Order: sequence, then C-alpha cells, then structure tokens
Amino acid sequence: MPLSVTLSLVCIIGYLAQFIGLCMVRGVNELKKGKPEFLIAILCSGVLSWVAMLFTSFADIPTNFKTFEINIWFAIGGLLFGFGTAFNQGCGVSTLGKLSRGDSKMIFTILGWLIDWSILAKWNPSISHNKFIISSDITIGLLGILSIILVVWAFLGNKERRKLWSTMMLIGLIGGFVFLFDPKWPPSGLLLKISNAIVNPDSSLWPPKESYFLFIALLIGMFSAALYTKTFEVIGSNLKEWSLHIMAGTFMGIGASLALGGNDTQLLLALPTFSPAGIVAVLGMLVGIWVGLFVREKGLAKIKI
Repeated sequence: MPLSVTLSLVCIIGYLAQFIGLCMVRGVNELKKGKPEFLIAILCSGVLSWVAMLFTSFADIPTNFKTFEINIWFAIGGLLFGFGTAFNQGCGVSTLGKLSRGDSKMIFTILGWLIDWSILAKWNPSISHNKFIISSDITIGLLGILSIILVVWAFLGNKERRKLWSTMMLIGLIGGFVFLFDPKWPPSGLLLKISNAIVNPDSSLWPPKESYFLFIALLIGMFSAALYTKTFEVIGSNLKEWSLHIMAGTFMGIGASLALGGNDTQLLLALPTFSPAGIVAVLGMLVGIWVGLFVREKGLAKIKI
C-alpha cells in the first residue's frame, strides 16, 4: 500500500478517535454508571478487520495479525497497563488525543513510556510466547457474522447509537488495512523503537522515517478534530502532576511491553483474531482500570490530579 494512502488512513483514524472520544477509561466509567454500550463498542471496534484479512488472501500478501497462547505475562501486563491508564485518565490512544487538545500533562505520560521501555531494553527480560494457530476461514467467518449482527443492531437504534458504532467500526476497518503496511504503526510501537535505539548504540535500530510520518499523521488527524469540535485548550500542569503522569506512563509502558502491545494493538490486532492472549490482556486492562479508579476515588493515593 502506498505511503501516501497509509498516511491518509492514519490521519482519518486520528480524527475519528478524537471525534468519538475513544478511551477505555471513559468506557469503564460509563460501565460503572450502568451504561456499558460505549465500552462494548470499543471492544468490538476491530470487528471489520476481516475485510483486511480477506484482502490479504486475494492479494496474496502476508498478514500481520498474530495470535498467542495465554500466559501469566499477558495478564500481568494488562493489569499494569490498566492501572497506569486509570491514573493517567487516558489509554494509549487518548493520551495522544488529550495532548493534541492541549493537555501538557500527557507529555510526561509519554516520557514515562520512554523511560520504562529504555529500562526494559537494557534489562531485556527473557519471556517466551507461544503462537496460537486458528484457521483464517474460521476467523473471517465469525467476524463476518458478528459484523452483520452489530451493523443491523446499531442502525436500528437512534442517531447516537449509529454514530458511535459506525465510527468505532470504521476505525477498526481502517486500522486493519494500516496494519498491513506496518504492524507497529501505533504510537507505542514508534516510541518502543526509539527507546531501544537510545539504549543500544546501533543506528539500525532507529525507526524508519515512515514511522515518524505515521505518528505525525495521527496527531494531525486528532488536532484537526480538536479544532473542528472546538475542544482545543492549552492546559498547564505542575511538578506534582508531572511526577504522577511519569509514574502512570511507566506502569503503562511496562504493561504494554509484557502484553506485547497497549490497548490499541490489543483492540485492533489481537481481539479480531480471537487471540487467547489478547483476550486475557484486555480483561486485565479492564480490571486494572477498575482498580486504579477505585484507588483514585477513595483517595488512597493522596494525590490530586
């Protein structure tokens, strides 16, 4: 797929994610209020990935969708990522969304990601993951059936339901094709590569220029949506908030490393392939977010955000 097309698609993803407010913390908060639909829509956002999978079989090109067996590291990674996400008040995608809306605290969350991944790159713990084999025909068939059910159900609902589900599913559809160009196109993938390159004196480890272009395209899309919806506002921060968000980013970075990806990778790459490890990682993230929000609400952290 030409780079210009991929950049356009990533820009659209950024715009849609900002426009709809894609964030797992928001989803869990609404679930706690008895409104589960937003979270369900997030979890099903990758349901149209079967279109990209079908395209790869017809075009005879390799697919970057990977599935893994369950192990304890995916559960621990999900829990740590979710816990950090709760204190950050934003998942991986929404961290960039808030940054593009002018929230300066998110810079320190990203700094926490870089610090953690640099440490892990130097430490380099030995963790093995076993691939889980599932027939692509079964995956495509199940996703196709689920897609039809969700589309019918969504479009029989009101305007808000149609907007929510059409936006979420469009993000997953576009994301499926972008993964064919670069399996590590999400921002976490770029920052992980940069961390490895900083720690290891090997010029070949630095990300290719295309990865930076994709990152910029995502931010442009998010910033455009912020301007369109008139939600851009520069928000200052203080030393206490910087420390808190570096801590939150570190938890998120460790979790994403152990689970082989943050929530963006799990939602758009792992869940659509029915990866057992991906399912466990996402469940861990949800539990981690729930626990993190409980700690915040009860004031046990004794830190005001």
